[in-house]
Amino acid sequence: MKRYKIITWVLLTILFPFTTVAQDSDLITIQGLAKRLIPQQSAQFQFIKLPAHKGKDCFTLASKGGKIVISGNNANSMAVGLNYYLNNYCRTTVSWYAEVPVVLPAKLPDIKSPVSSSAKVARRFFFNYCTYGYTVPFFNWKEWERLIDWMALNGINMPLAITGQETVWYNVWKKLGMTDSEIRSYFTGPTYLPWHRMANIDRWNGPLPKEWLNGQKELQKKILARERAFNMKPVLPAFAGHVPAELKRIFPDANIKSLGKWGGFEEKYLCHFLSPEEPLFSKIQKLYLEEQTALFGTDHIYGVDPFNEVEPPSWEPAYLRKVSKNMYGTLTAVDPKAEWMQMGWMFSYDNKHWTPDRVQAFLTGVPKGKMSLLDYYCENVELWKTTDGFYGQPYIWCYLGNFGGNTTLMGNVKESGRRLDNALANGQRNMLGAGSTLEGLDVIQFPYEYLYNKLWSHAVADSRWIDDLADRHYGGVSPSVRKAWHILFNDIYVQVSASMQGVLTNFRPALNNNYPHRTAIEYPAERLEEVWRLLLDVPRCDRNELQLDIIAVGRQVLGNRFAVVKTQFDSAYANKDIPRLKAKACEMEELLGDLDRLTSFNSRCSINRWIDDARKLGSTKELKDYYEKNARNLITTWGGNINDYASRTWGGLIGSYYAHRWRLYIDDILAAAEANKEFDQNAFNEKVSKFEQAWIISTEPITVPKRTDLLTFCRILIQKYGLNSAMNRE
Repeated sequence: MKRYKIITWVLLTILFPFTTVAQDSDLITIQGLAKRLIPQQSAQFQFIKLPAHKGKDCFTLASKGGKIVISGNNANSMAVGLNYYLNNYCRTTVSWYAEVPVVLPAKLPDIKSPVSSSAKVARRFFFNYCTYGYTVPFFNWKEWERLIDWMALNGINMPLAITGQETVWYNVWKKLGMTDSEIRSYFTGPTYLPWHRMANIDRWNGPLPKEWLNGQKELQKKILARERAFNMKPVLPAFAGHVPAELKRIFPDANIKSLGKWGGFEEKYLCHFLSPEEPLFSKIQKLYLEEQTALFGTDHIYGVDPFNEVEPPSWEPAYLRKVSKNMYGTLTAVDPKAEWMQMGWMFSYDNKHWTPDRVQAFLTGVPKGKMSLLDYYCENVELWKTTDGFYGQPYIWCYLGNFGGNTTLMGNVKESGRRLDNALANGQRNMLGAGSTLEGLDVIQFPYEYLYNKLWSHAVADSRWIDDLADRHYGGVSPSVRKAWHILFNDIYVQVSASMQGVLTNFRPALNNNYPHRTAIEYPAERLEEVWRLLLDVPRCDRNELQLDIIAVGRQVLGNRFAVVKTQFDSAYANKDIPRLKAKACEMEELLGDLDRLTSFNSRCSINRWIDDARKLGSTKELKDYYEKNARNLITTWGGNINDYASRTWGGLIGSYYAHRWRLYIDDILAAAEANKEFDQNAFNEKVSKFEQAWIISTEPITVPKRTDLLTFCRILIQKYGLNSAMNRE
């Protein structure tokens, strides 16, 4: 009977479409999406507005009158339907990068049997505070427009939206009596704003230019308008107690305390917290929310994240409950419809201090249903299981998958899918939805598409989904590409993503220290080499997705090999075997050079785009240089003791930065061996640090190797490093 009702509903939606006016905003939005992505074929699609199916987002697909008919209850659902058609009928993937065109067949395939699907959860979340530093700080509107389109295509309807908030804060602090210089010096540089917003650091790489404030304000208006047009409810920030130290000058009696050290930064960069019991707290909250609403509107959901990776003034449960209760009270005093959204990250990050009684006290200080939790890192720890479902507060299951925008192949994707399926089946008591809290986009989007796909009733078995993914990346059926992707899914993407991960080439050299916690792989290196050979066993490589697959796998293969050669180099030094030492030095330098060339084949694997985008934001040379310094700093030395956290195996970055550090290491080791002296690691570190600091402030153009043909070049590397020899062992 249930199946009969669903079929009847599908047929009715096709034969008797829901009547709607021509200027319906959802139809205007979805038609605009089609024109942006597939301008030549957009007229071949017809979009029809439907009521929700049993209160759920839904879509249907059918062919009628020579057109592809996509029906849905809103623009977001119709976008998911369009993506389903592009993925499953046209074998194409829409990139989240604006410069990548959507490839379609000359004739659009017909839909032989109607398709219908509905969402399993109401909320589909996306973003992380850190993404606004590691990926999007220099995005222009064109890049944001594509990213929002990608979000809609994957059904995301609740993005974190924190662009431009410094303008709001500027106006608030100005009204409270702070000077322009005090305010802009309180802010960090652009790439570090996420950690300023989370009350981790102030001032680092500031002051923030006024030009930045104005530009980001206007950009946020566009972002929010488009997200809301796609039926998304953006999560905007609210006041969480983080205040400038200079506020003491104006309010000397206010209860303002330091939040303590973070990330090894000096005391002058640390943040301060205003007690929510202070009348001033309510005043600031009111000023902020009113100012923000006037500029950007509101959807009544606010990201409020006190004490992220820092210690609260007291760990007493009574204090923590009072803090959350008072903080929530300041929200509803301004916006009676306010809902507090809280990251669950801090509870797993510092589980030593965030004991169950403290977590419960903090969460239950807010009425049930008025605070929602992001279960931030479910591929590692599912907090909903260990906190009695967040003690009754609703939550969103999240897959993180990437720290710092690292480009290494990490993430237990298949296991995360299993966990998500289990949560959907068994965690529904107060589970509002699911999503991703990735720190950086990188170039591999498949884990996120895989998980968002599971949030709809059309989800298929993993094996089928991976076959379809391989076909989309190749643009047809290739048995070798399919096999490669099954190995990647089942055998390579098995390791939980963690911070400070990468290949050894990207870390500061050290004798007999291969950073095992950062570079360890939980698969045989030969297995990944097999994947690379399979991806290269194709007659053509004209799809951007396959090119990125080849580069991403290849740079990991060469990075894994580099770690082996480096160990041999150190061993030769220990044995005073100078001829072998020199031979291994040559191998290391060859690998670095080949990595630099391999990653130059796609602009998203090159440092030049990152720096070019940063410089484009500046209207003067001084500002261009300032933005470039921020861009260089974040992906290398970072600040404090967080060196190489956001390492990227990028063309140009390898040649100009990583390879130079390794040459210094090789030279010093050789000199020590030839002089029969001990290698001085401390002296070497000082030398490398001077180079790193000089590189950060340099504005010299970075040379990226010239491209040839990707398939030909990679096949040469396979021969050069004997990677095809594994065939003989199979």
